[in-house]
Amino acid sequence: FSRCVLGFVVTLEPPSAVSVGLCLGRVACDKNGWLEAMGLAGQVQWPMAGKPRRLYLDNAAEFKGEALRRGCEQHGIDLGYRPPGRPHYGGIVERIIGTAMLRVHELPGTTFSDPAARGSYDSQAAAVLTLTELERWLVISTSSYHGSLHSSLGQSPAAKWSDSITTLRNPPPVVVDETALVVDFLPVIRRRLTRTGFTIDHVQYFSNTLKPWISRREQLGTFVIRRDPRDISRIWVLEPDNGAGYVEVPYRTLSHPAVTLWEHRAAAARLRERGRTQIDESALFSMIEQMREITTGAKKATRTARRNRARRQHLPVPATTSSGAMSTPPPDDPTAPSDVVAAFDDIEQW
Repeated sequence: FSRCVLGFVVTLEPPSAVSVGLCLGRVACDKNGWLEAMGLAGQVQWPMAGKPRRLYLDNAAEFKGEALRRGCEQHGIDLGYRPPGRPHYGGIVERIIGTAMLRVHELPGTTFSDPAARGSYDSQAAAVLTLTELERWLVISTSSYHGSLHSSLGQSPAAKWSDSITTLRNPPPVVVDETALVVDFLPVIRRRLTRTGFTIDHVQYFSNTLKPWISRREQLGTFVIRRDPRDISRIWVLEPDNGAGYVEVPYRTLSHPAVTLWEHRAAAARLRERGRTQIDESALFSMIEQMREITTGAKKATRTARRNRARRQHLPVPATTSSGAMSTPPPDDPTAPSDVVAAFDDIEQW
């Protein structure tokens, strides 16, 4: 209606239920914190936000999974799907994607739309932007689009939004807690509770908040668990009695580093290659540390090494305090590593 872009997510990974949840988080929440984190507060205005009443989707696999369906049910969002075999029904979003990609293809390192258009241009050699820099560029570009005259509207998308949102009796509610919303769209795992907590893919999770349920674990049966594949150092367990909310449960061994599911699976595969038929938690994290050291210490940053580092840029980096405990430097700490970025900046395949 307004032709406005309500949110986007930039990722190195294929589309997934997680990327859909992250995008909905950007759509539904106030964007001032996001803009401030990118150093654009006061320079870019992006007032468009609110929880949608309905999503219009094509029939891709990431739109048909349990994670998206359950998340939308929890937030009262209706799902509508494009009729199969009728691609022209997607024009409401394809046009703006085409407009955005025209601008993206002007950036150094573009792969163009197809090999014929790319010709002899060496995209990899010309690429200069990091993932965070590309996201920042897209925010500025989107802001410029919002302020430009739209031929079909006869005014700018921003003006159309501003004129119309004030006349609605029930404007879309703006979500305050983006993390809580995203959790509702994370992949679903089901596990039974044991005396030592939950075990998922050889990793144990425990919290004192589980103790009241441990004594009743046989009656409670299987628990619904959400896990973020970009950081598996914690899980979210749905309250079993009334499903009113999620309880955050960390690693049982808190000294383990935060890792991505991609790193976890790569380490497990490496252990199997070395003949390990039984994978234990200690060996798994030891292998992850070895793989990180190899990647970090590589003298020549190959394309694979760069991508692997980018995959885990969002993870907290532990620092040793005077007491020997591990902590994470605050974002404004001048000693903090420069490659630490805010959570939910990129997505892991799961």
